Amino acid sequence: MPWDDLHESKGPGERGGGGQGGGPTNKPPFDIPQIKVPKFKPSIFWIIVGLLLLVWIIPGTFYFVEPDEEGVVVTFGDFSRITTPGMHFKFPSPIEHVSTPKVKKIRRAEIGFRTVQGGSLQKVPAESLMLTGDQNIIDINLVVQYRVMDSVSYLFNVRRVHKLVRNVSETVIRGIVGSRKIDEALTTGKAVIQLNAQEQIQKLLDKHKSGIQIVTIQLQDVHPPEQVAAAFKDVVSAREDKERMINEAQGYRNAVIPEARGQAAQIVRASEAYRQEKISQAEGDAQRFMSQYNEYIKAPSITRKRLYLDTMEEVLPSMQKFIMGNNKQGVLPILPLKPGALDSVTGR
Repeated sequence: MPWDDLHESKGPGERGGGGQGGGPTNKPPFDIPQIKVPKFKPSIFWIIVGLLLLVWIIPGTFYFVEPDEEGVVVTFGDFSRITTPGMHFKFPSPIEHVSTPKVKKIRRAEIGFRTVQGGSLQKVPAESLMLTGDQNIIDINLVVQYRVMDSVSYLFNVRRVHKLVRNVSETVIRGIVGSRKIDEALTTGKAVIQLNAQEQIQKLLDKHKSGIQIVTIQLQDVHPPEQVAAAFKDVVSAREDKERMINEAQGYRNAVIPEARGQAAQIVRASEAYRQEKISQAEGDAQRFMSQYNEYIKAPSITRKRLYLDTMEEVLPSMQKFIMGNNKQGVLPILPLKPGALDSVTGR
């Protein structure tokens, strides 16, 4: 049967009777399913409310603090207490809220550069370029490591602690570099700059009551700007050559001067010793002569004979001697004679 037949008016013979009036019937030729809505009971409402309360209360009642964290509990927005690592109880929100900052974590602030994904570095010239005390520009990359010392001050006194650390560090390092020459910042003054910067940054953070403790400050890279880096290298190389030559000259001076002084002192000591020796020898000769003269006055002949014997005693041991009797004449009996001995005997 076509769909339109359902909407056609029925003839008189097709109308069914209903009651005494025999009124028309509009019942469709198919059955419409009936949806039964369960009756609402008060007990079901309270069960649903109880489940919602459990879902809201239980997760918001207990909280856990990690070993490197510290629990800070606030009651109606005011600080209430600090809790140690472990599981703890609190009233559900909005009565109490808890924050768990990591107090043992070492955080890092970078000035002059940023470490991007993959470990590469991105320069920030607005932070790294600084003016030194002798009106030169220097490029400095600085790393500040810090940790939370007071969790309450860290959470409630400063809104953006990391930005505060970065701004304070940049301000301090600019002031320190601006009071020193570029040579000091590039070479020997790095350690002093790091110590002074750490001390001044900590003072400013304490003044702001940030609850931050500076662990260490490291000058990652200190160099002239790239535009003049080659010229600075030449200057540094020339200064190193100058220092090397000066050190070599000083080394040569330190080696030669002590040696010359030692030789001069040695000559002076030898001269003094020779002088004293000659004086002593002359005085001894004079005393001996005077002693001999005094003995000579007392006995001239004996003294002359003694002097003769002493002289012969000194001379004869070093000479070759030949003893001949009175009955021997000539030199032929003296055999064997060494070459030249005959001349010495005959006087030739």
